[in-house]
Amino acid sequence: MDNPRATTISRDMDFDTDIAIIGGGLNGPVLALALAQAGQRVTLIDALDSAAHEDAAFDGRSYALALTSTRLLNAIGIWDSIAENAQPMLEIKVTDGRAGDGPSAMFMHFDHAEIEEGPMGHMVEDRHLRQQLLAAVKAEANVTQLSGETVIGQEVDATGISLTLASGKSLRARLAVGADGRGTGTGRRAGIKRVEWAYGQTALVCAIEHALPHNGVAHQFFMPPGPLAILPLTGNRSSIVWSETTQNAAAIDALTDDDYLDVLRPRFGSFLGEIGRAGGRYRYPLGLSLAQTMVAPRIALVGDAAHGVHPIAGQGLNAGLRDVAALAEVLTDAMRRGEDIGSDAALARYQEWRRFDNTALALATDSFNHLFSNDNPLIRMARDIGMAAVNALPGLRRGFIREAAGLTGDLPRLMQGKPL
Repeated sequence: MDNPRATTISRDMDFDTDIAIIGGGLNGPVLALALAQAGQRVTLIDALDSAAHEDAAFDGRSYALALTSTRLLNAIGIWDSIAENAQPMLEIKVTDGRAGDGPSAMFMHFDHAEIEEGPMGHMVEDRHLRQQLLAAVKAEANVTQLSGETVIGQEVDATGISLTLASGKSLRARLAVGADGRGTGTGRRAGIKRVEWAYGQTALVCAIEHALPHNGVAHQFFMPPGPLAILPLTGNRSSIVWSETTQNAAAIDALTDDDYLDVLRPRFGSFLGEIGRAGGRYRYPLGLSLAQTMVAPRIALVGDAAHGVHPIAGQGLNAGLRDVAALAEVLTDAMRRGEDIGSDAALARYQEWRRFDNTALALATDSFNHLFSNDNPLIRMARDIGMAAVNALPGLRRGFIREAAGLTGDLPRLMQGKPL
């Protein structure tokens, strides 16, 4: 009789890895850990050298992680090492107005106590999240890291996908996952087209220190050029995501730190006392970028490679982590059934799970941006009345809170805090 174990070993020898993940940002390493812990052999390909990720200095970059995203990080074993440096978001206040005039009387106020699930989310600095991800990936025997490597070619056949690297090396896998951002080479080489448009806005991103405590309250202030998000960090610090017209943003970004803060102050207000800069300053253009399909033969896309949205709701990374959790679950269940993890059937289940939610998020953020980033008096009146109505209806308000915490929809097991 044939030896089943010998057959399995022979088949494994046809592949260098089960799953090649292209992109070493945040979604790629999280997916690598989830799959490796479930027993898959994973190769993580990162265009940046590992040393570029290892600087522990605070550069001002931070992320708003919804409650379900923190549950995912806990399920893969890294949240405990991050939690001490994470700032809980206990309340969210949404207001409308103009720079220098202060907010209007209409607002929305969301308090985590209304859903009895804990904080709606946490703010985590890039340096803390990335360092723990790097350490966990290095310690995981089922993950092979290829740093400073770029994929320049891919070829699909009936059983797998072969990747060509810029270094001249090649890699054969059962499946490749593109976690390589909006400009995804993985998706482009697979012939996946995108729906894209620019908003004529640029996000100015920095961190500030302030004299008074924020008490875990996040603020979203809608102004005609775009929204200003003030997100609480540990200590008397906050992360700023400030949307301006592209022309104004370029002029503001060219200012000295002191002049930059002078422009920010009338928008920020004085409710946290005197402010100063903490960490670096960044800017990036805002637009919508949506892949027409999240899968192709032997290819799956996650995160910004599948859907890049406006930061108006702070859900970009959280949506990417939902992709990661859903894909990890689909592939793990397929592996346990003895199914080909790169088959069209397996990938179709992933796309069916995530495509509608991601399209809905893209359309919602696009609509919110058009609704709030203007100074039409009739539209301003309508949106202020709408905010007041949401705030006055407990059931509707709780629905918004649950949405912000990531608790709605068909949640993958990892986002429920359960193991694969």
